[in-house]
Amino acid sequence: MGPAGPADFSAFEHEGWERVAQAYDTYFSDLTAQSNHAMLEALRVGRGTRFLDVASGPGYLAAAARRRGADVAGVDFSFAMVEKARRVFPGLEFRIGDAEDLPFPDESFDAVGVSFGMEHFQHPERALAEAFRVLQPGGSIAFTVCAAPEKAVGIGMVLKAIEKHGTTDVPVPPGPPFFRFSDWGESRHALLEAGFVQPEVREMDQTLVLHAPDTPFHALVRGGVRFAAMLHAQTPAALASIEQAVAHDAQAYLTDAGELRVPMCCVLACAVKA
Repeated sequence: MGPAGPADFSAFEHEGWERVAQAYDTYFSDLTAQSNHAMLEALRVGRGTRFLDVASGPGYLAAAARRRGADVAGVDFSFAMVEKARRVFPGLEFRIGDAEDLPFPDESFDAVGVSFGMEHFQHPERALAEAFRVLQPGGSIAFTVCAAPEKAVGIGMVLKAIEKHGTTDVPVPPGPPFFRFSDWGESRHALLEAGFVQPEVREMDQTLVLHAPDTPFHALVRGGVRFAAMLHAQTPAALASIEQAVAHDAQAYLTDAGELRVPMCCVLACAVKA
């Protein structure tokens, strides 16, 4: 992100998601939806469950909960994301709001899910505290995040190319470490610190499916925010080299049908409000 961009991490993220809502949906919604079933199972979401989808994005987790018979609401700080979710799922409730200051009363929900949102909060501890506040006693929280780069291979190959051909020292507003909650111990610790009990953490296989000539480079530069800013901050020559390096590494995942099937493992963490 150039010097003219927002200095505040939350503003930087907000501005970014307003721009890339459609591209994110195109590149990443099928990927993130692969963990929806496991999350909703962990939360025991079923008929009559009052479910809140935090950082709801295009709304797929909320819609999956609704198909199980839950009463759902979704909240996202991006107007563009909320508008998209409302268009795709017109029968569901989506509203604009901040994960760190949820627009709901205490003890409003039985379950809270955060699908790949924790990496994008300026103060994830506040988001967990807010989830705790709006949950009924006995209610559950679950969140998913990307696994470490060696297991979230699509991200790993882009980072490797940046480190080799460009620089990671770019003027992006400082925010929480992107892979903080990829560490199982850190996820458990954060849930316990927020007051939750019985934390459970596990890893899940997921696959990013792209159609050539797209590679993880194109997915992140078009459909991401933090990684897109890092890529756009490279010199034109470095950016071209990074794109070529990722294209080379991605060939290992090319199928006969012309699809790239790139491993993108995630971490699923859940806990209970006693």
